Amino acid sequence: MKGDRVEIVIDAGEGTRTYEVAASRAGRRVEIATRRGVVEVSEVTRTGTPVRTARFMASRVLALVEHPVAADGREPSG
Repeated sequence: MKGDRVEIVIDAGEGTRTYEVAASRAGRRVEIATRRGVVEVSEVTRTGTPVRTARFMASRVLALVEHPVAADGREPSG
């Protein structure tokens, strides 16, 4: 859903770096997959076609934080 986003916190050696992948248009969503030591975060269309993909070594990922959007289009408070 538009507005869904995932923050990825990576160990960069001398500190941490934060990356973000977001669903930028209506009908798109963000999917997370872990395969063979690689974490893949993708923005995909309704048909499942990837639009943008970010790949990270699983051993370097410190945190994956999902920020879903509520059904009414607002971020949930919590």
